[in-house]
Amino acid sequence: MQTVVRKRLLLSALMAALAAVLAVIVAPSGPAQAHGNVVSPASRNYGCFQRWGDKFQAPEMATEDPMCYQAWQADPQAMWNWNGLYREGVAGNHQAAIPDGQLCSAGKTQNGRYAAMDTIGDWKATNLANSFTLQLFDGARHGADYIRVYVTKPSYNPITTALKWSDLTLVKEVPNTPAAQWTQQLSNGVQMDIPVSVSGRSGRAMVYTIWQASHLDQSYYFCSDVNFGGATSSPTVSPTSSPTSSPTVSPTTSPTTAPSGACSASVSVASQWSGAYQATVTVTAGSAAVKGWAVTLTYPAAQTVQQSWSATVLTSGNQIQASNATYNGALSAGGSTTFGFIAAGTPSTPTVACSAV
Repeated sequence: MQTVVRKRLLLSALMAALAAVLAVIVAPSGPAQAHGNVVSPASRNYGCFQRWGDKFQAPEMATEDPMCYQAWQADPQAMWNWNGLYREGVAGNHQAAIPDGQLCSAGKTQNGRYAAMDTIGDWKATNLANSFTLQLFDGARHGADYIRVYVTKPSYNPITTALKWSDLTLVKEVPNTPAAQWTQQLSNGVQMDIPVSVSGRSGRAMVYTIWQASHLDQSYYFCSDVNFGGATSSPTVSPTSSPTSSPTVSPTTSPTTAPSGACSASVSVASQWSGAYQATVTVTAGSAAVKGWAVTLTYPAAQTVQQSWSATVLTSGNQIQASNATYNGALSAGGSTTFGFIAAGTPSTPTVACSAV
């Protein structure tokens, strides 16, 4: 009898240890500090987080977005820490610190955490006109000693070739700019909107950004895959921090119907973890275009919104009220946009109302 008990205790201990190991492997952790990234045209790691952060275990990623899939498989923490791709102590000698072929991982910084960013292949590309705006998000308000924006030469093919320093042409440099002078002052940081112009470009290319933060000697490096000659992309939202515990995907949807010329909205729970959840709201125009929109979510109990993006979000008791940002209010007939928020507590299904301007 004692032997049986001892075996059961040993088995229980082994199962508990295995569960702890799996939790460490699976559970994403939020960035230790808020740093930043190029959010438009989205860098490789920010784009992967933006598209798959709330469904990072979805099997369709392997076929729909294979380059992001290999990156998530290589190191999920690199995706959750999308704002931490930097090196320290470079002293401005970027080419000496980062070898050819490793520009997208900052020379395999942080023991190779971001090495998958260097993988050659057909990464998702942002369509750009020859004149575009690069948006750099600074979550910690470091400011910049300088920002350098490069575009690859016409002969370079990012689908088949690893990036080298000789492939780059400097097209824009922003001088010393304290955080207080950045273009947009946001609730979760600041954002620099940098106008960039090239001439006569078409097809695939890479935009490479170096941000020398005014914080110790931290240099950030970002690879953004682009396709010149496409329509100018909409601005990317100013990002929020990653959840600090392992999310479980359990979507719920609460749609509204849209009369002609009005709008509808649906809300889904993208992920949830201990004490909080992340929601995504999709706003869709009716049979006529709208110039702006407002959404009201009415819950059974009071709500506390911790973070939001792509909308101005206010809470009032059991209601969450949201209105469009400057760049996503105008929708064509049948067109849609999204905004999101992180709220405290356990998700429930709200009543949804949408009004159009």
